[in-house]
Amino acid sequence: MSSKVEEEEVAVHNEDEDTGAQIAPIVRLEEVSVTTGEEDEDALLDLKSKLYRFDKDGNQWKERGAGTVKLLKHKVTGKVRLVMRQAKTLKICANHLVLPSMSVQEHAGNDKSCVWHATDFADGELKDELFCIRFGSVDNCKTFMEKFQEVADSQSTKEESEDKDASAAAGLLDKLSVEEKKTEDVSKEKVTEEASKEETLAAKEEKKSEEEPTKSEK
Repeated sequence: MSSKVEEEEVAVHNEDEDTGAQIAPIVRLEEVSVTTGEEDEDALLDLKSKLYRFDKDGNQWKERGAGTVKLLKHKVTGKVRLVMRQAKTLKICANHLVLPSMSVQEHAGNDKSCVWHATDFADGELKDELFCIRFGSVDNCKTFMEKFQEVADSQSTKEESEDKDASAAAGLLDKLSVEEKKTEDVSKEKVTEEASKEETLAAKEEKKSEEEPTKSEK
């Protein structure tokens, strides 16, 4: 019985091949849009590399993942962060802002690698990490170091500009408050002056009213 069924299935299969008929899939898969969180950022750098982190407890370097390291600049804020994902799983290996205080240095004994300190958020919490990244060529390593340092310096300039703007705004507010105080003091002086005039006039009227009965008695 089973052989007969198999023969029928083969016959149907051959018939489909001969006629060129297309069999519609039983289940249609819907397209799913995948968001990476990088939609609002522009890539300043995109290089293949391998990342390591220094394990303080074991006093040794441990591989964090191999994939693509990117420097991404936010279109609105201008902030730049370093993001690296593993090639196959796309799991995040590194995710931190590039700050003015950061500096990258060539790893001793290997001109294809460099190291830097960062407060990383790859695991969902902030951790102080010492990273080492290795590239396939010396040129790629130099490109990464130059771009990393360039970004750090630009962020420093940006922060100084923001501090100047904040200081200018604070100075303007302080100036406005001084002007308001002056205006308030002038207003108080006017009120005091008017009150003094009114008191003087009242005193004169009172003195005049006291003198009038005396004249009538005479």
